[in-house]
Amino acid sequence: MTIQHKPGYHRLRPLIASLSLALVAGGAIAAGPVPAGAQLPGVVTNPEYPEKSNPADWSEATPPVKTPAVAVTPPAEPTPPAEPAGALEAAKINPNNLTFMKDAGLIVGGWLQLGVTYNAGSPNNAFNGPVTFGDRSAELQMNQLYFYLQRAVATEGDSWDFGGRFDFMYGSDSIFTQAYGVPAYDVNNGMAMTRNHWDLNLLRNVNRFYDIALPQLYAEMYVPIGNGLDVKIGHFYTPIGYEVVTAPDNFFYSKPYTFQYGEPFTHTGILGSYTFDKNWSALGGVVTGSATGGWDGGWDQQLGNWDGLGGVTWNTEDKATSVFVSSTYGAISEHSSQTWALYSIVLKHNLLDDLHFVMQHDHGFANGVLVSNGNNGYTNKNAQWYGLNTYLFYDIQSNLTVGLRGEWFRDQDGFRVCSPGRVAAATNDSYGIPVSSASSTLCNANSGASWYAFTAGLTYKPVKWLTLRPNVRYDWVDGKDTAGFAYKPFGNGKDAQFLFSSDVVIVF
Repeated sequence: MTIQHKPGYHRLRPLIASLSLALVAGGAIAAGPVPAGAQLPGVVTNPEYPEKSNPADWSEATPPVKTPAVAVTPPAEPTPPAEPAGALEAAKINPNNLTFMKDAGLIVGGWLQLGVTYNAGSPNNAFNGPVTFGDRSAELQMNQLYFYLQRAVATEGDSWDFGGRFDFMYGSDSIFTQAYGVPAYDVNNGMAMTRNHWDLNLLRNVNRFYDIALPQLYAEMYVPIGNGLDVKIGHFYTPIGYEVVTAPDNFFYSKPYTFQYGEPFTHTGILGSYTFDKNWSALGGVVTGSATGGWDGGWDQQLGNWDGLGGVTWNTEDKATSVFVSSTYGAISEHSSQTWALYSIVLKHNLLDDLHFVMQHDHGFANGVLVSNGNNGYTNKNAQWYGLNTYLFYDIQSNLTVGLRGEWFRDQDGFRVCSPGRVAAATNDSYGIPVSSASSTLCNANSGASWYAFTAGLTYKPVKWLTLRPNVRYDWVDGKDTAGFAYKPFGNGKDAQFLFSSDVVIVF
């Protein structure tokens, strides 16, 4: 049924509403004040539970506890995945992720290094004089195709740990890193010697410039004594000096004379290292298999000749400054007690956070060795060689650094530096007769010579596993040849040369 309002009803609605409010207010005043906690009809006083409109229900419910307001932090941006350290990892085929490798604690790695050098003198024999590693002019060289397998040992803790490492290198650099520590001719008397058979001449009859080197094969153990003693037994890289054989670990593509002619590359023997505290550490051991004072020894010759190897490192607690002093000392060979020795000092200092300085000084001795007397003959002499290298590096950004290197190397008696270095280091000549730098007529073996080199370059890493290293280099020499004339060992009979070179290193 529809309710029909009488005429004039709508005009009375405001008046009726006003009278109703007045009656409610009057009643409230007459009744007195509202007791605390009482609920007015139609008014919700517990907003936490708005569905409960009965005051009896509210009195029985537990009042809610309000928590302080907390600022809402927006979700953090997801952390981007770490940049791959190697090309295989970038391709998602990293063999180190295999369960077998992880369970065994094994790591396999390596790299490929390709380089080329332009010689402004355009030498007819295509050699860059006594410069080694990048020693060929206007030829693309595969310097290093390098692989290693390693199980690293613990560096701290209370338990023994065992591991080791094996390194394999194929490329044009291999001849300079083989175990040629027993020369073709005795350095004291010139008699032919039986050479080591570890990695010499593995492929020399196959290719003129490319061969195999096995620069490391050692067992390693961590001995839980004091702060922990690390011991290597086998064939390993020398700890002496600043620059190294392994391509990814150097700043420049080209190598200094000190590195090639003034220091050993490898040793065979036992080497222990120990860290005393945050500032001091030391290493020491004995080496064998060499007829050049423990340098570049192998496994099957001169094992009766043992020499010493040692060093001490000091660094500041913030690692901004360090000094490393190292040395080899001992008899030349099994049948010669004459001394062959070397000491090396390397100073590193961060001038600023992005400006780094390095200085290296080496001094070597070989007593009673054969050198030229200038009359087409040889005489025994106590030979010396020494030098000074300085480096300055500036980090433009995290993946781009520029650097300078200056070097003076003095081959006092013409015993060490030869040109070309590759020919002097060869195992055999064209007639199959073994030769070595100990008696090569390519060496400046009269009054000695001073060698100078200045190098500028940069290292750029667009990604972690790719390195580009262009550099320019100027070399010159001051000395006399065996006839007393100015010594000119660089291409086409010159006493200086300018090189521009660059390489790329791809880490697997």
